Amino acid sequence: MLTRLVLTDFRNHAAATIAPGPGFVVLTGENGAGKTNILEAVSLLAPGRGLRRAALGDMARQGGSGGFGVAAGLCGDVEIATGTLAGAPERRLVRVQGAGVAATALAEWLTVLWLTPAMDRLFVEPAGERRRFLDRLTLALFPAHAVHANRYEAAMRARNRLLADMDRGARPDPAWLGALEAQMAEHGQAIDAARRELVALLDARIADVPEGVFARAGLAIEGWQGAALAEELASGRRRDAAAGRALAGPHRCDLAVVHLGKGQPAGLCSTGEQKALLLGLILAHADLIAERTGAPPVLLLDEVAAHLDPGRRAALFDRLGGRGQVWMTGTEPALFAEVGSGAARLHVGPDGIIAA
Repeated sequence: MLTRLVLTDFRNHAAATIAPGPGFVVLTGENGAGKTNILEAVSLLAPGRGLRRAALGDMARQGGSGGFGVAAGLCGDVEIATGTLAGAPERRLVRVQGAGVAATALAEWLTVLWLTPAMDRLFVEPAGERRRFLDRLTLALFPAHAVHANRYEAAMRARNRLLADMDRGARPDPAWLGALEAQMAEHGQAIDAARRELVALLDARIADVPEGVFARAGLAIEGWQGAALAEELASGRRRDAAAGRALAGPHRCDLAVVHLGKGQPAGLCSTGEQKALLLGLILAHADLIAERTGAPPVLLLDEVAAHLDPGRRAALFDRLGGRGQVWMTGTEPALFAEVGSGAARLHVGPDGIIAA
């Protein structure tokens, strides 16, 4: 968990320091006060682009230095930090114990999961959104997943450029194309294997959870399966050149989610049922991470209580209790009345971040 969070010129926060407790961290304040910005800062302490997937340059405070910083202390006297410099607003720097490291190395120190209002439409969005969601869940359990994903994407981009030249009449070196396809096969099969193992583990974990106020989800990966990818790519070069992209590989998969209680695809469920399915998935995944690694993830739940009735709010807080550090935002303190007295309650407003 985080023992300290320090923001410098991040979004609307010129300088802020938070000392959260080990359990619930409740951030309340008016819309636009910067509550979600704090959650975004925490999300940047894990690999990836954060919960908004924003450009780094957009995170620096307007009127600030031109760069930004997010630093945190973790249990065990570990210090991690990320940010940018004024002269290089799109170059992300990451440090662990003061030493520069790759962003993927953050997965070794902190696991962060999040749920935001923008994710409420996950089950009706294009497949790419569900793949990103699946990859975040997979990365939380298998830190090497980020390395495989980055190398797969790099090889695929290079192959796409060569195929574009071929479509214009050029003759790319077959050996070069073959080497790139071999890289895509190596990393693509690792990506596929990790995703499928995660889905199997999560499916089994959900099956052990009794039916409650949050619907249980059944999971499956649809689309391409990881076998003989190098041969498939080699035989499909002209097809891919005409399409302008690779038509085989783990980037062509989708995460299929079914409401087990109704036997219905999640995309056909009501908005409330989809929210419940998503909450159930996140909670089950947090339990899986804690069970498999011995350390619960940090949970970021943005406006999670806004559309829940008091009974469901109480059930949610009861399930979240004892699951490590849980950051939640909302406009009204009354939404978190059932959390109890042990929470760290902070008000985010024009005067900064103060105890509520």
